[in-house]
Amino acid sequence: MTSTDGTAPDDDADSTQGPSTQGPGTHSSSTQGSDESGYGNAAYGRRKFKRSKSHFADRITADGRDGWPVEAGRYRLVVSRACPWASRALVSRRLLGLEDALSLAVADPIQDDRSWRFTLDPGGRDPVLGIRYLHEAYDARERDYPGGVSVPAIVDVPSGKLVTNDFKQITLDLATEWTALHRPGAPDLYPEPLREEIDTVMEGIYRDVNNGVYRAGFATEQSEYEEACRDVFRRLEEVSQRLVDRRYLVGDTITEADIRLFTTLVRFDAVYHGHFKCNRYKLSEDPVLWAYARDLFQTPGFGDTVDFDHIKRHYYQVHTGINPTGIVALGPDPAGWTAPHGREALGGRPFGAGTPPKPVAP
Repeated sequence: MTSTDGTAPDDDADSTQGPSTQGPGTHSSSTQGSDESGYGNAAYGRRKFKRSKSHFADRITADGRDGWPVEAGRYRLVVSRACPWASRALVSRRLLGLEDALSLAVADPIQDDRSWRFTLDPGGRDPVLGIRYLHEAYDARERDYPGGVSVPAIVDVPSGKLVTNDFKQITLDLATEWTALHRPGAPDLYPEPLREEIDTVMEGIYRDVNNGVYRAGFATEQSEYEEACRDVFRRLEEVSQRLVDRRYLVGDTITEADIRLFTTLVRFDAVYHGHFKCNRYKLSEDPVLWAYARDLFQTPGFGDTVDFDHIKRHYYQVHTGINPTGIVALGPDPAGWTAPHGREALGGRPFGAGTPPKPVAP
């Protein structure tokens, strides 16, 4: 499934010790019908979890210094709407107006051990890349590399080769290297004067929340689970306090930090609370975080990228190691996400000096 990371920053350099997890924050699967130890998706919750560093860390930049220059129409972003790490790229792409410049492939949320598959497309092939499985793009770049097949991934369309699966850097580069292709009125998601503070906030959220829920969910020992779960809620309480009198995490506009927190919060009650046992309380029981998450959900570019059906089916049906029946929970009712949040009273300018993205095409 998902390359789930729940580690301190330097853990990203460690090799994977969990089930077919590749990349410090992506959903992954093995390309050989199982992970490197033969366990496949059933290994989740049965082996100690640790995320490995993204193996393909080339960058697509304005100057093309890694051999991959920013170019409209050249690259294809591959995501799963189930995956929080891939969802960051979906939100960034929408907010920045890169839909026409960077095409999108959406994988089936129910992957198998051969990797993410394009069964949502006619004939079971991605219509642009012409492949059935994402691992084909990985193989075109490097055969038999030591890792899983993860999303988000960016593929070079002319060659069919994977360019990068570095989920952390992908969204930063969309914000800072793809500026020539941004829509008029695109927000600055990584403003230079605030980058140090943004990085500090994101580091703690990544370690304890984004990755922390996976550490709890895939724990194999009681003490391991309890430590991770406490870290999750300790950080959530700190973030809640931070957001009492400010609308956004850093500054008065939406930044990369808000995107990274949102993609975990929007999954919290649907899967992390029950499936991953992060159940000290629900997101909806914290008035500040619940209002903050609804504020973002109702902001163009956020909620319109969310698919709760994909999220729930992926987590409950792929993680057979911790949910062997594959039964998908009925709740919670997603209607609450559209309830008034009242956060406008705190001020703030969602898009800074810019404007909202255009509505999603029907």
